[in-house]
Amino acid sequence: MRGVNADSQRVTPRTHPTPPGTVLGRLAVPAGILAAVAGAFAYVGTVDPNEPGHYPVCPLLRITGLYCPGCGGLRGAHALVHGDLAAALHDNALAVVGCLGFAVVWTVWVVRAVRGRPARVEPTLAQLWTLGAFLLVFTVVRNLPFGGWLHP
Repeated sequence: MRGVNADSQRVTPRTHPTPPGTVLGRLAVPAGILAAVAGAFAYVGTVDPNEPGHYPVCPLLRITGLYCPGCGGLRGAHALVHGDLAAALHDNALAVVGCLGFAVVWTVWVVRAVRGRPARVEPTLAQLWTLGAFLLVFTVVRNLPFGGWLHP
């Protein structure tokens, strides 16, 4: 029986095996992800999405006139890079929360990698449904007349 000592029938705690490699080896993937995200933010910080012609227009906005959950995300990222949190929240508050969420998950990933623990993010079905419902409500509210404060 796994986790049970056959001699004494006591349950022993399961330990997570340390991933092979050095600490630097375990940090290679998180560092690569951070470099890619930093590069994307550097590009968006340099190439202003507020000027027409630099980025494609949201297809949903172009066809229907409705804002998707991502509309204003590039402008919000541009504002974050330039340190303007108020403008970033105005452009897309959900994107700012997403950036904060990424920072938290990435930090937990790095700490676990340094400690030799596997990085596990296993959302439950209820959490995924809650996230989907939140995105839907955000999208609907920002497209209603009283949700004008959520327009980018």
